[in-house]
Amino acid sequence: MPHRRSPATAVKPAAPARANFRRRYDELEARRAALVARLGAFGEASRRHPGYRRALRLLNGTFRKEKLAQRLAVLQAAAWLIDVLEKVNSIT
Repeated sequence: MPHRRSPATAVKPAAPARANFRRRYDELEARRAALVARLGAFGEASRRHPGYRRALRLLNGTFRKEKLAQRLAVLQAAAWLIDVLEKVNSIT
């Protein structure tokens, strides 16, 4: 029959893709934990800054809602905001 698949090519195992997903997921979680630790190191004056609350929201709520592919962009935005907060704190 012209459109029939052979049994050898019909089903491929999905284990390597699943392992790749888990590795990427764990890497993103580790980066998120490092950013949360950097954010937690700020003093009380920095915690009152609106950027602090926004970075915290990015790392928790926004990060959790996004799909895996978009989580890296969320982490990059949070890292940029934390860098800005560190510079603002070093000036004052």
